[in-house]
Amino acid sequence: ETFKGLFDPVIRERHGGYKPTDKHRTDLHPDKLKGGDDLDPNYVLSSRVRTGRSIRGFCLPPHCSRGERRAVEKLSEDGLKSLDGEFSGKYYALKNMSDEEQQALIDDHFLFDKPVSPLLLASGMARDWPDGRGIWHNDNKTFLVWVNEEDHLRVISMQKGGNMKEVFNRFCTGLSKIENVFKSKGHAFMWNEHLGYILTCPSNLGTGLRAGVHVKLPNLSKHEMFGDILKLMRLQKRGTGMLALTWWKSICCSSFWQQWSGSPPKINLLIAKGCNNSFVLLAISRHCIF
Repeated sequence: ETFKGLFDPVIRERHGGYKPTDKHRTDLHPDKLKGGDDLDPNYVLSSRVRTGRSIRGFCLPPHCSRGERRAVEKLSEDGLKSLDGEFSGKYYALKNMSDEEQQALIDDHFLFDKPVSPLLLASGMARDWPDGRGIWHNDNKTFLVWVNEEDHLRVISMQKGGNMKEVFNRFCTGLSKIENVFKSKGHAFMWNEHLGYILTCPSNLGTGLRAGVHVKLPNLSKHEMFGDILKLMRLQKRGTGMLALTWWKSICCSSFWQQWSGSPPKINLLIAKGCNNSFVLLAISRHCIF
């Protein structure tokens, strides 16, 4: 409310005309996702769904103190330790990580780097780095949580292959378990009926969700209209690393970019449809100018 005069116009512009009177719909029911379990493994290397969460009662990362950051880390480590079954795992604090552990996380594309963007640095995001930051992942390495990176928590479900439905089901189940753990400790996630889930960057308000796949499109990706094709499908190309925005060989990450207005099942469905449409184009490309 204090800064609505500043943020409302930004939110309206960034999120397709979202008005101050609009109410956000949060839908995390994986059974509503139709399809998405049959993406062609000849082209889809891996599938991923992520979101962020902010813990009520603590300042957001750009402004939080060292003490708050450590309190978020302690709360997260203790809470994640209580998960069991498929979600049983281990927490790795960045400042205590051995060289072997660090290399293993790099090899798995799990490790996040110290922010280098002038915007993030100017906002105070990297203060006291790496103190209070860490990574938790389950034993199967298909579900992970970043602690005190850009947001208090970044929750990620991922696996090799093209079964986006399985990835999304794990994402919803794990996220629900984490939220219940934090609520049991007296710390709910930041949410209201207008903004949805509140995260550090206004672009991530609402669902905060991004669904993506790494796909091989060696010919189509070189075509001058490739960017226009993705835009028509409401997809976005990104780098193959967790944070990198650089293009690498013939592999791209297609992610649904409008994170506010679409429900999570709808977002994942758009990814599945976009991939299948890309594969049709790829087949056509073998017989025409693509």
